[in-house]
Amino acid sequence: MTGRGRVVVREYTQSIHATPDEVFPLLCPVREGDWLEGWSDHCRLVQSVSGVAEQGCVFLTMHPGEPDTVWVVTRHVPAERVVEFCHVQAGVEAVTLEIAVTGALGESSVAIRYTAVPLPGADVTRFEERWMQAAFDDDLRWWEDSMNHYLATGTILRHR
Repeated sequence: MTGRGRVVVREYTQSIHATPDEVFPLLCPVREGDWLEGWSDHCRLVQSVSGVAEQGCVFLTMHPGEPDTVWVVTRHVPAERVVEFCHVQAGVEAVTLEIAVTGALGESSVAIRYTAVPLPGADVTRFEERWMQAAFDDDLRWWEDSMNHYLATGTILRHR
């Protein structure tokens, strides 16, 4: 516990078999649809001058039975291969997501850090279940496998 509310921090580092210059552009609400199964069905771009991730880009994710989640790209520095997002799901949570891509010689390390805070009125039990370490690790491994599959084959990896 910190302050008046619970804060959950989850971190994961992915190993992606491509250069950082190949990986970084895929960390985008539009490009994610190229490699992550189902993403395009649940994501809608609201604002982007370039049509892809950039500082100030706004997009929504939508899932049946849940409030829409509003996302904002709060930092986007391609030269440093760093991108940060903030998302808010009304009555559920506020989350920051920091991603940094490093590496060389055809291999990248993608350091991912989520910081999540339940909002007033949130179902805390559901919030804690959503952010359980094992479930988080499974999700990030799926993302890692999906990106590696896409970079190797040019196709989306389908759930087993």
